[in-house]
Amino acid sequence: MTEAGTLSTLIVDDEPLAVERMQLMCASQPAIRLIGTANDGGTALRLIGALSPDLILLDIAMPEVDGIEVANQIAARGGAMPAIIFVTAFDRFAIEAFDLEAVDYLLKPVSSDRLARAVERVVERRSAKVPLPVKNDYTQEFWVPYRSELIRIAASDIERIDAERDYMRLNLGTRSYLLHQTIGALEARLDPTQFIRLHRSVIVRRDRIKALGHDRGGAWYAELVDGEQVRIGRTYLANAKLMAGRAPG
Repeated sequence: MTEAGTLSTLIVDDEPLAVERMQLMCASQPAIRLIGTANDGGTALRLIGALSPDLILLDIAMPEVDGIEVANQIAARGGAMPAIIFVTAFDRFAIEAFDLEAVDYLLKPVSSDRLARAVERVVERRSAKVPLPVKNDYTQEFWVPYRSELIRIAASDIERIDAERDYMRLNLGTRSYLLHQTIGALEARLDPTQFIRLHRSVIVRRDRIKALGHDRGGAWYAELVDGEQVRIGRTYLANAKLMAGRAPG
């Protein structure tokens, strides 16, 4: 936080009207102190280097240097990382943002209430001095479309994933969300020590599995802690047996 406990903030968007609208919205946010605007990624990077903002309201779809590349270049510089809130008209960029430590992902047109919630998250993180997560090769969170916004879902909160045509249903116990991604791509991004694929259309968090068994016909299944049984496909049986400490066969 900078002077008077405010966040020095930079707006980055290639649409002048979008910049103007965001400036007006920022004026109503007590936690924000606007220090500049940029209409392209190159200018944004120069201003970030010169001004060291606490917060960047960053559009994604920009020519030449887009918002994803701006965030990547900021991270590559090392040192203190500003908080980033992505602001975009397209939810498809959420997949590309998985590995970036964004605080939030806002869909245009952004409401004042939605911006306020995002800024509050920034303030809470900085006040708590929450360390940045250690990067690894696996996805730790997902941005999922829900109503008129995108919400953050921690991978560790997902109990089961079911394929539904071109979508994956992320089941969190009492709630579920749809994500547009193939199950193969999703499996590759999940930590195999935490998740296991049991069928061509099912991935389960390992600690949700209570037991493995098979019926009289020799078909194997996994019994989950809620009592449900999930059929294990032949392709995935060997891996399931290894999880249980049994040699395939």
